[in-house]
Amino acid sequence: MKRRLWKILAGSSLLVLATAASAAAQVETPVPATAAKPEAAPASEVEVVVVTARRRDESIQDVPAVVNAVTPDELVKLNIRDFTEVQNVVPGLSLTNNANGIGGSAQVRGVNFEVNASGNNATVEFYQNDAPITAGVVLQQMYDIGQIEVLRGPQGTLRGRASPSGSITVTTRKPDLYRSGGYGSVTATDTGTTNFNGAVNIPILEGVAAIRVAGVFNGDKANRVHPISEALDSRGPDSKSQSGRITALLRPVDALTIEGSYQQIVTHSRFFDQVESFNQVNPSAPASPVTIRAKDRLSNRETPRENRQEFKIYNGRVEYAFAGQRLIYQFQKYTQDIQSRANQDLANALPNFDYYQFNNTRSDSTSHELRLQNEERVFGRFDYVLGLFDDKNVPPSDLMVQTPVTLPAFLGGGVATVALTPIQRIGRTHEQSAFGNLTLHLGEATEIAGGARYIQYNSTSALIVSGARFDDPPTDVNKVIYSLSAKHSFSRDFMVYATTGTSFRPGVDVVGNFSVAQSALERSFIHLRAETSQSYEVGFKSTLLGGKARVNVSAFHQTFENYPYRAPNNGVYYVNYAATVTGGVVTVTPQVSLFNFVAAVPVTVNGVEAEVSYNPTERLKLNLVSSYALGKIKNAVIPCNDFNNDGVPDAVTGAPTLAQLQAAVGADNVGSCTVSQRSASQPPFSSTLQADYTVPVTGKVDGYVRGMLSYFGKSQGDPGNVYDDVDRYGLLNLFAGVRESGGAWELSLYAKNVFDTTKVLSRTTPLSSTYQVLQPPTFRTAAATTVTSTYTDITTTQPREFGLTLRIALGSR
Repeated sequence: MKRRLWKILAGSSLLVLATAASAAAQVETPVPATAAKPEAAPASEVEVVVVTARRRDESIQDVPAVVNAVTPDELVKLNIRDFTEVQNVVPGLSLTNNANGIGGSAQVRGVNFEVNASGNNATVEFYQNDAPITAGVVLQQMYDIGQIEVLRGPQGTLRGRASPSGSITVTTRKPDLYRSGGYGSVTATDTGTTNFNGAVNIPILEGVAAIRVAGVFNGDKANRVHPISEALDSRGPDSKSQSGRITALLRPVDALTIEGSYQQIVTHSRFFDQVESFNQVNPSAPASPVTIRAKDRLSNRETPRENRQEFKIYNGRVEYAFAGQRLIYQFQKYTQDIQSRANQDLANALPNFDYYQFNNTRSDSTSHELRLQNEERVFGRFDYVLGLFDDKNVPPSDLMVQTPVTLPAFLGGGVATVALTPIQRIGRTHEQSAFGNLTLHLGEATEIAGGARYIQYNSTSALIVSGARFDDPPTDVNKVIYSLSAKHSFSRDFMVYATTGTSFRPGVDVVGNFSVAQSALERSFIHLRAETSQSYEVGFKSTLLGGKARVNVSAFHQTFENYPYRAPNNGVYYVNYAATVTGGVVTVTPQVSLFNFVAAVPVTVNGVEAEVSYNPTERLKLNLVSSYALGKIKNAVIPCNDFNNDGVPDAVTGAPTLAQLQAAVGADNVGSCTVSQRSASQPPFSSTLQADYTVPVTGKVDGYVRGMLSYFGKSQGDPGNVYDDVDRYGLLNLFAGVRESGGAWELSLYAKNVFDTTKVLSRTTPLSSTYQVLQPPTFRTAAATTVTSTYTDITTTQPREFGLTLRIALGSR
């Protein structure tokens, strides 16, 4: 495949779409009964959504667990293009991309996940077309999606890898073996965003072979944050993402199905980290050279972050049906090539001169799964799934850290040279497991299910800093996890269930502290023990008013041991023995540095989740989803800033001097505190209300208005930072438009964040920069100097956006 596959796909999509649409308009090939979809429910009834949460198609109302399904119609209705916007539809879910372009994270049910802390061992696992994949690949621009399912609670006895908080599965649209067709969609906004995505479906041999070609191009202004002085960098923020996917489907005989797809994603982005003057939240703080408020969307950086991401995903699947059983082999291989440059002069201590950290990560991951399951119940009572799973990951990274070395002020200052710190991260992980799940049907009203997975996991990793190698302790773990569930339907419209299960995540080796003289306490906050968890859940699902309403409620309790907790927004100051290379000579210098250390802590989470859907008329549809999850850490030792040694995390408003820090932490290099506090930064309570009203305009054209109100309760970021708590807020999105009643075309106008609500979601302590000063009289040694800024890094809600979308679809969509 060529490097610019997306260009070929986009061009061919436009040409073939016209041809296929014309053919589809002239010839309508009848679809066999075996391929026909179930008859749609009356318009006044709540839609029946089919999910694959238990590795077989079934109504979402029949699954004894909380499953939030985002259908392709909903993605179109709410103009969701970026995957992170799914969090506005699914309360309690938080989705973020890393600023450095490496990975992403999903948080749900009261615990955080930080990819730099837990690496590939996520608290929420992602799957694309039934195969595990890193969040960084999924959290991109979306196109041609079949369905998204958010499964809450421990997972692992039915699919892929163990995950304690849930799984998110993404299914792309499959080729249609019988009908030609496709769609094209164009969106333009007042904020400079242009998005085109489309797909073409082509049956090669009717009923036997077909291909589907899909692609997207998106250009926007990234986070829309500009530098204080655009004279330094007038290009401003910018992001361009393009992706193409080719999917082939072959069914030579009814019993055999073969699928294969190739997808490439290329993203270039440049953006400035958003800042705010610290005196905006702390009136006693000194004034900034230029006062910056959150709504100004400005940065003190002179140069932006720059990221380039390239992903290649190869996915294959073979299914063979025999004697009422189905044998499935699922394969996936994906590669990541991520290059980034990040400005390290956070305090702008050296005007008109910037120094950087360069990162080059090349990751190669491969998974295989062989699964056998029944299609017809065994002895009329049993459903089963048996499988083997294998996953390998090789994620080497190369870093180059620049450190400026200046002359003393009495000699005029200025940068005399730049010292370099080359850093390599090497290693590999290998996970093998066997799993099984058995469901016993006691009549049509009651079922009991149980599953288990035996896991063998091993990993090796090492850090090479300026030529010095530091090997992490190897991991070699065997573990068994299990799940049990029972459900009973008192009637066709009312079901109750109870579940329990365990989960497991291997211990992690945290990347980011490159000190060459680490203490035992430091290492305990870097090399963590394996995590285990136990969950209990009860709930009911009901259909009311003759199918016009549904009410689903669940409550859960989950405990964790050795949960990897990392403070969400702030770092902890520590004595960093930094090794730099100047002229081939390695120098080790103690300096004040900031790093988000991680601690293995006990966590208890309690929560309630509910969904209410009601269609009062055929034209009006209402849906309310709410989530409450409160996670607490109790009596845990965590890294902290404790300069007065009272055992309580300090409210830090600036970097300490090296002497102050060394006096506080001694030979440990880092402070520690025993705390009881929240385990997550997202709000415990969140809720989303959707309303959709449709009215006929003509016999073939419908008009509609839609609204989505997302509410977020109060949240607490880092307990050691009294300035990063977030008050409650709401975001309102509105949509209006007209469409052909059969879905052939749609024109819609939308406004996201209608009231232009600006809410600071995270805030660091005041930014600091560290550089070295050559010492007289020999100028062969250098002392570290730390400068504290009057600005803090923040993230905020996205500003208001108006957009217009035109979508055309013909034949097979």
